Amino acid sequence: MLPDRLVLRDAVDGRELTSLDLGDEFRRRYQAPYVVVHRSDLHDVLLTACKESGVELHTAHEVANVRLDADRAETVCADGSTFSSGVVLGLDGVDSGLRKAIVGDEKIDSGFVAYRGTMPADEAPESVDQRSVVAWLGPDCHLVQYPLRRGELINQVAVFKTPASLGEAFAGCCDAVRAGLASLWRDRCWPMTDRLPTATWSRGRLGLFGDAVHPMLQYLAQGACQALEDAQVLADQAVKHGDWPAVLEATQRIRAPRTARIQRTARIWGEIWHVDGTARLLRNELLRTRDRSDHSHTDWLYGV
Repeated sequence: MLPDRLVLRDAVDGRELTSLDLGDEFRRRYQAPYVVVHRSDLHDVLLTACKESGVELHTAHEVANVRLDADRAETVCADGSTFSSGVVLGLDGVDSGLRKAIVGDEKIDSGFVAYRGTMPADEAPESVDQRSVVAWLGPDCHLVQYPLRRGELINQVAVFKTPASLGEAFAGCCDAVRAGLASLWRDRCWPMTDRLPTATWSRGRLGLFGDAVHPMLQYLAQGACQALEDAQVLADQAVKHGDWPAVLEATQRIRAPRTARIQRTARIWGEIWHVDGTARLLRNELLRTRDRSDHSHTDWLYGV
């Protein structure tokens, strides 16, 4: 789905604060469209590409250990099976077990949780902008709404600070925000966690990528994007270098500064989104008076 705009609104009074047009000028400036995609659809695209490229997939294999030597790497699974390879890439998420072999840290709980849900677009409340990505910013809470699958679905993510309940967190928000809460799944929620940036992505023939090495809070919508950028740079460096340790070191050198900046900026955006009182008034005034043709705060993220 190619949305028309990115929009920020105040979740309490419902007013639009600022927006970013995603039309022709955006595409010319950044040489690509802004795309929103259902997670399972993205998985299908990647799975299909793997199969068409001849990748052999082994599911339901829990990795117990990785053994490294000068020439090869060996992945040992809990069921006793082993796989020998020239390199092991750890993409096992924010709770990465392989990260422990490279970075001795722990994940950080932001104190916020997310509830998610989708609804058919033709059943969405009239207040839902079905052509835009909209973030409603509230005190210690926010709601994001955007269209998926050619506009057939509306996806929603409600994030709020614990220990409040979903209803309590959004009680002071406008009718448009509270109307969206009805379609959220109530049987599960996702803690919002990340880790501090690290400049160490690899050890020998073992490398970390995606959320395993740079897990980030969701405020810039960059988690999957940065994993895909990792893959592109890794592929480019694999062509340039003759051995895997050199490939991993080169990829780390190129990627680590960018992903670290995104991790840090995502944290800052989370703080800005969730302020109240005088800070909320100041934020809203700054956003409302922003020159909407100014790209100085997006060039570093979307530019090439």
